[in-house]
Amino acid sequence: MTSVLITGCSTGIGAATASDLAAHGYTVYATARRIETLKALAAQGCRTLALDVNDEDSMAAAVAAVESEEGSVGVLINNAGYSQSGAVESIPLGDIRRQFETNVFGLIRMSQLVLPGMRKAGSGRIINIGSMGGKLTFPGGGIYHATKYAVEAISDAMRFEVHGFGVQVVLIEPGLITTEFAHTAVGSTDDLNDGPYGDFNAKVGKVTAEIYESPLASLVGGGPDSVAKVIRKAIKSKRPKARYTVTPSATLGILQRQLTPDRLWDLAMRAQFPVPKGR
Repeated sequence: MTSVLITGCSTGIGAATASDLAAHGYTVYATARRIETLKALAAQGCRTLALDVNDEDSMAAAVAAVESEEGSVGVLINNAGYSQSGAVESIPLGDIRRQFETNVFGLIRMSQLVLPGMRKAGSGRIINIGSMGGKLTFPGGGIYHATKYAVEAISDAMRFEVHGFGVQVVLIEPGLITTEFAHTAVGSTDDLNDGPYGDFNAKVGKVTAEIYESPLASLVGGGPDSVAKVIRKAIKSKRPKARYTVTPSATLGILQRQLTPDRLWDLAMRAQFPVPKGR
């Protein structure tokens, strides 16, 4: 059965995917920065490794460990990521760099590390976890959305570039998923509530929390298991689609943005978020 290396498995989509694939017979290498957070997955049959997508040595060591056992990585699932919220001007540049290091550069480097083995084997699959946030932008989410727009572009380019080597690239676009992701997004504005964007940033955190806690979340969103099932489908398919949206919120949100003129979209956003004003 195919070997699968997954980043960011301590909670959420990564943990659910590792559990699901292990239950369906895959050889799963579940990873996280702190290996002690993976005890439950180890008990379910996953092989666990420490892997920090912000650390070159950590990434290289994890890939080498899988290749020493399997010959090559059969499937890489680039899942590690988080959301930095807040008005662009108000976010320290170091925080912005960390967001890109995790969500974009880590994904790129992991792909670079597994591709030589995949090319040699003449097969492999890279599955990138994007977001409906790679197709639309909410106020206060500019930095996070920028990383997911980047994942869209990277996935499109790589899909063409590696196809001739027998490697397939798939992008997963989840919508509203109820995980610890939301708490991280809300908490990322805690230190940004002073200055000209203070009220706006506080409202961004409040609106984000309300969306994830509302009854609507259960109607148009889903749990991490819903993403795990789609990932398994993308792995099993002989000819996977370039993109898979997950949950009605992703399908509806992407379509709505495509059909909505910019001025009308901005008007709709003003109904939900305060417009920063003053000096």
